Amino acid sequence: MKPQSKIEETPDITVHPLQETELAAADTIMRLAFGTFIGLPDPMAFMGDAAYVRTRWLANPQNAFTAEVAGEVVGSNFATNWGSVGFFGPLTVRPDFWDRGVAKRLMEPIMDLFEKWQTTHAGLFTFPHSTKHVGLYRRFGFWPRFLTALMSRQVEPLKSSAQWTRFSEVPANEQDAILSMCREVTDAIYEGLDVAHEIRAVAAQNLGDTILLWDDGRLVAFAVCHVGPGTEAGSGVCYVKFGAVRPGTAAEEHFNRLIDACEEMASTRQVARLVAGVNTARHEAYRQMLARGFRTDIQGVVMSRPNEAGYNRPGLYLIDDWR
Repeated sequence: MKPQSKIEETPDITVHPLQETELAAADTIMRLAFGTFIGLPDPMAFMGDAAYVRTRWLANPQNAFTAEVAGEVVGSNFATNWGSVGFFGPLTVRPDFWDRGVAKRLMEPIMDLFEKWQTTHAGLFTFPHSTKHVGLYRRFGFWPRFLTALMSRQVEPLKSSAQWTRFSEVPANEQDAILSMCREVTDAIYEGLDVAHEIRAVAAQNLGDTILLWDDGRLVAFAVCHVGPGTEAGSGVCYVKFGAVRPGTAAEEHFNRLIDACEEMASTRQVARLVAGVNTARHEAYRQMLARGFRTDIQGVVMSRPNEAGYNRPGLYLIDDWR
């Protein structure tokens, strides 16, 4: 996880697709690396019972990579394809191999994937105070831009007036049509943006559900949510991994309704906290979440390639973070 310097590069680093038999080692390294970097008394307590490694590998095994030295797993990295948008992470390296060239090697297959996918806008989420992290990724053409705030609020039992349904309720023969509607929403935000992969992964792995918000029979917003242990949320949490509102004069109203729907679903699942990320460049969405009682728990900086806004710009009501 901690980027390497030029001090001591380890020879014989082998990078290859992450195998199922290596998931436990990769998960341990991810927790140990982040927990060590942020200074937890018990680094292995990082993320509790939330999970990134297995869920992301199951969603797309071909987009996950591991680094080995002398037959031992020493790091891993994951790429995510959202159509014209791609991001990577978590990139983590075993602490005793920090500053030895492992992170650089784990970036190479990711950059190859972005080229293969013809990714228009690529990015990552990293620590804003770490000059090493920012310096490493800058060498691959990524530039720091606005902060992303990871925010949360307590869930209050409620029944919203929002007209919403769940993807899990959609008959199998109608799911492709719903995914097409979701693509229509995201394409209106940024050409080619497509998170159907996330919706399918949540459904296939039973990680939570996707909220579908309607207005007179038209899909105006949706939110992909992880809920509970073994997901990216963890116990007692509903985590909005991605939420998008169709642009237009009613976008602010629909954004409020979408948050209401997320909170209502969280309440029905009996979790205590609703967690969501928003890039501060999307000023109206960030301001609205503050007004709704969300408070920032941690924040990171988004780095983008090329050095352009992508969909992180004012006027867009969108929830996400590129962790």
